[in-house]
Amino acid sequence: MANGAAGVGIMISEDQLKRVAAWSRELTEAEIEVARAGITERSYRTGETVFMRGDTFSYWAGMVSGLARMGGVSRDGKETSLAGLTAGAWFGEGSVLKNEPRRYDVVALRDSRVALMERSAFMWLFENSVGFNRFLVRQLNERLGQFIGMLEVNRTLDATARLARSIASLFNPILYPESTAHLEITQEEIGALSGMSRQNANRALNRLEKEGLLRLEYGGVTILDVERLRGYGD
Repeated sequence: MANGAAGVGIMISEDQLKRVAAWSRELTEAEIEVARAGITERSYRTGETVFMRGDTFSYWAGMVSGLARMGGVSRDGKETSLAGLTAGAWFGEGSVLKNEPRRYDVVALRDSRVALMERSAFMWLFENSVGFNRFLVRQLNERLGQFIGMLEVNRTLDATARLARSIASLFNPILYPESTAHLEITQEEIGALSGMSRQNANRALNRLEKEGLLRLEYGGVTILDVERLRGYGD
């Protein structure tokens, strides 16, 4: 997607900002106005790229609705999934802070709506808002922990454990503040987020269901024991 096309949309209201961005609840009224004025929303169809590795994409992004996958493709063509992005998740702050090209791809796994904050508004908040900076520190710390954990999982655990940890990662209260016990997510989407085929994902999900960690339902999954999912395979 061309960088210039990203800003097409309508400025969001204060109520909408507070609904889609948990971090905005820490801002003053003046800071909220800066944030609101700098954000528009854009829709992405299933399979459409929000941004690609190497893009100069001058926006901080947050999922309003839908589902996206953060990842990349290696030189030998192998896809790597870094994280799932559900409603309420904001991402890309590192690239915005450093004003550098993106280091990974983000692709919509279903029809999604994304909030896009202009870099000028982001940097104003970074330079002036104590509440925004508290959020950024928590966000960056949690994201680092997520990626370190993913590296360990991919090197040492089997497919079922990798899928269990991938699902559990969607329940980090800092990165995914709007998560509920029921995930509206298909088994195919879980496979995509976990970096495995639908067939392998189905086998792993059935095993986790038999062990009482989750319940498979039409159009979604209900998590019964997120702590056991987080530690699965240890």
